[in-house]
Amino acid sequence: MAGVKDPLLFSLVHDFFKVYLTKMTNRSINTVYAYRESLTALFDFVKSERKINLSEVTFEMIDRYMLTNFLDSLEERGCSIQTRNHRLNRIRAFYKYAAKMDPLAVIHQEEILKVPLKSTEKAEIIDYMSEDAVKAIMAQPDASTYKGLRDVFLMVLLYDTGARIQELLDIQVRDIRFGKTPTVTLHGKGGKVRVVPLMNSTIEHFKRYSKAFHQNEGTYSDEFLFYVVRHGCKNKMHHDTARKLIQEYATCAQKNCSDVPDNAHPHLWRHSRAMHLYQHGVDLTLISQWLGHARYETTLIYAKADTEHKRRAMENANKDSPLGEKLNSERFTISDDDMLKRLYGLT
Repeated sequence: MAGVKDPLLFSLVHDFFKVYLTKMTNRSINTVYAYRESLTALFDFVKSERKINLSEVTFEMIDRYMLTNFLDSLEERGCSIQTRNHRLNRIRAFYKYAAKMDPLAVIHQEEILKVPLKSTEKAEIIDYMSEDAVKAIMAQPDASTYKGLRDVFLMVLLYDTGARIQELLDIQVRDIRFGKTPTVTLHGKGGKVRVVPLMNSTIEHFKRYSKAFHQNEGTYSDEFLFYVVRHGCKNKMHHDTARKLIQEYATCAQKNCSDVPDNAHPHLWRHSRAMHLYQHGVDLTLISQWLGHARYETTLIYAKADTEHKRRAMENANKDSPLGEKLNSERFTISDDDMLKRLYGLT
């Protein structure tokens, strides 16, 4: 492969995406995107650390130390341990493929395998926004403008559905159905499909949005719900565009609401919706189905986070109180066994 310092690396990367994932294993578009995003982020990190161009990146540069520094940088930017491990597993998958295809890549795979997955035994306390913060951000767009109308509906739908950002941007007009209970069909990870109910207020937003952005399209249109126009053509909105517009509104909302976090990334909206549903008494099994979790146990993080929040609030409120020493915050600590019993109706 001309123009690169390490032809073997880039030819294997090309075949991994263009042949192995798409043709040989028939992975979904979203899965291929996730693998591509992980490798691209790693290569960009190497470029930044070495102060070189992409074409100069080589197998030798990506040793255990470079990879570890890359993974640590993800956590420093706010990614969870779970996200860190997902990225590492995708990178490992590429190196496993590379080693099978060319013996020269085996030594590089061995180097990558020296970096372990990070333990998640300690319960992760997820971040989420308060309901006041969500309302403050949604109040920022000027819905009387074309862009404002689109942006407020995007955030309303993101919050109402608890969708992953890519699931939201994959929605087509035909995926939203009216009736006694309005719904939207979401296409999740691994080609899994789930139907999520929509609030009536969300449908009202949708109707106003459709009049402006999908005026001449029927109920069964396969046009993407959210799009941008480039060179006169409609293109599905990219997740970076959605992230940027949400963050801009969040930054503005901070002036009037101290609850708004510095980083209001789209996945935080998913966590926030799930947490608010749980706090309002919605059963964990329903929330699990709502979010499209493959395992119910994944949804336990919201119950743990809510209980931990209450425990910390109890400690902070009483640390200077004469009664503080008599209050047992341990009873506000929740165990996996307790949650599993509650989840499966054993208590």
